[in-house]
Amino acid sequence: MRIPFQRSLLVALISSTALLQACSDNSEDAAKEAAAPAAQAPAAADHSNHMNTDDSADKPAATGITRSPAPEGAAAEIVSPANGATVSSPVKVVFGLEGMDVAPAGNEQDNSGHHHLLIDLESLPDMGMPLPANDQVVHFGKGQTETELELEPGTHTLQLLLGDYRHVPHEPPVMSEKITITVE
Repeated sequence: MRIPFQRSLLVALISSTALLQACSDNSEDAAKEAAAPAAQAPAAADHSNHMNTDDSADKPAATGITRSPAPEGAAAEIVSPANGATVSSPVKVVFGLEGMDVAPAGNEQDNSGHHHLLIDLESLPDMGMPLPANDQVVHFGKGQTETELELEPGTHTLQLLLGDYRHVPHEPPVMSEKITITVE
């Protein structure tokens, strides 16, 4: 007997597995390759008020995805380079996290998550959905805490956003200040 939704369920399972595998296989080289095209994107405008102040983040997304809670005082930061720094490519970026643990994608563990680096992103992604994987949202699903980026000369913005085991930002979001660097 064949269940009518069997094929769509199989497609969803394969897609989910591929996304998790792609994120967990993200090596330093893959991060460099993914970040290189982002260097060609126009630099984002400076948004000093980058925190999500929309109270809709307190509610589950319309899709039914419930966001993992972040402990009070949890904070992400870009340890290096410093905001306003002039650097040369490749740019070494060091991630910092306080009040939570770093855990690989797929590991469901309270008060933990993995880093996503937002490169030249003009606005924050949907906080109620898994973060996309593209040239401007680089996943570090193995739990990496640093990377090297090949960036074109010019001004670039960088920001960290922690995602839970499903790549969904925590509630409240744990993210760094957006920094601006100049690549010579």
